[in-house]
Amino acid sequence: MDEGARRGVDRLTIQEAARRLGVSEGAVRKRVTRGTLEHEKEDDGRIYIYLDAGDRRGADVGQDTGVDPNNNALISQLRDEVAYLRDENRRKDEIIMQQAMTMRQLTAAPPQEPSEAAETVEEEPERAEPLSDRVEAQEGVRRPWWRRVFGS
Repeated sequence: MDEGARRGVDRLTIQEAARRLGVSEGAVRKRVTRGTLEHEKEDDGRIYIYLDAGDRRGADVGQDTGVDPNNNALISQLRDEVAYLRDENRRKDEIIMQQAMTMRQLTAAPPQEPSEAAETVEEEPERAEPLSDRVEAQEGVRRPWWRRVFGS
């Protein structure tokens, strides 16, 4: 670039450009390597960065200049939504913990005493067949399945 084209542009070292842009020297070097900053390399190996003189923080500080000005409203809305979801998650965790405690209490509860119905002596109804015949019929039910199938 000739001097006429560089009016309104500052020629800075990497260190000065880093301070002006608010980034590290390594970030400026990487931007030079990628070609995102206008620069010039001298014969002695020094690199000079060209930045607009009026722009004290430069346009290349990681801020998107084409961003909608309503971003603050969107960010606020998203923060509110995140807070709501965190509260909802916390509430559901509490419900799950309460259910787990209830389950532990139910499973750890001492066995209930048998009811009075189970303690009463069962009266034997009048039978049409003798007791010995009924016992023999039940023995067939107690046989293993393989004996019933193969007949032993």
